[in-house]
Amino acid sequence: MRHHECDPPTSRSGPRRRPVFAAAALAGVCLTAAGCAGDGGPGPGAGPQSATRPASPSASAPPGAPSTSASPSAGSTSARPLPEGPLTGRTVVIDPGHNPGNRDHTREINSQVDIGTGRKECDTTGTATDAGYAEARFTLDVSRRLRTLLEEQGAEVVLTQDGDRPWGPCVDERARIGNKEKADAVVSIHADGSATGNRGFHVILPAAVNAGGADTSEIVVPSRELGVRIAGNFVRVTGSAPSNYIGDSTGLDTRDDLGGLNLSTVPKVFIECGNMRDPKDAALLTSAGWRQKAALGIAGGIGSYLKR
Repeated sequence: MRHHECDPPTSRSGPRRRPVFAAAALAGVCLTAAGCAGDGGPGPGAGPQSATRPASPSASAPPGAPSTSASPSAGSTSARPLPEGPLTGRTVVIDPGHNPGNRDHTREINSQVDIGTGRKECDTTGTATDAGYAEARFTLDVSRRLRTLLEEQGAEVVLTQDGDRPWGPCVDERARIGNKEKADAVVSIHADGSATGNRGFHVILPAAVNAGGADTSEIVVPSRELGVRIAGNFVRVTGSAPSNYIGDSTGLDTRDDLGGLNLSTVPKVFIECGNMRDPKDAALLTSAGWRQKAALGIAGGIGSYLKR
């Protein structure tokens, strides 16, 4: 199943798809971005709320189902003291796409929310591999790995959800969490649900939007730089190629129909780490070793952007 908040734009009409970076340059991003070559680690840290930090993900098991707490938190942060590092003083919000519990709360996630350019469902269940490995489990696992990496470099990291709420949050709340934290960077973690044969990753950038409660004018340029650096590091660390079905082989796509981007007031991108419906990509996405590489690649891009 494809998920509305990051559906491939192949069936959309109009100018929403706007590739912004040459394919040949992607592999060389790390050669030109300051600090990129040495980036590969750092992960999430403490925030204004005190949430219990989950155990570090094991090399073999993805996260389990969320709790059934009746009072969802607005953002989950680590409580452990952060080390001093190159990202000390920086705040990163990591947004694990969807929630394993969404499937049990269809009424709630089908409620409509304002995304500036229109209205959409609060959230969706996300996609899954043919074998049933859910996107929501993948996104939590990668996000937790990414948090650990960023915290090791001193960053304060907030997760929009950490398996600590029964469903959601809605896409508008996800944006608000990043805005409230005045995050230096926000990255929403996803995996795509496209057709077999469609392979590779792509990073989704915010389009210029000024409608309703959405105004991305201040974040378009910095978000693009964040996205380019993540894409370059993702290629370098994972060895994955840019998408062969979105972004004209650039690994980058610009969209104006995603509430998580439209409503953000701080630099933000989505990354679709691969296509869960393609067997070859699914083999990567279900590998704990590859998920660690994905987290390293994303962390490297974030670190390169924040240390520029």
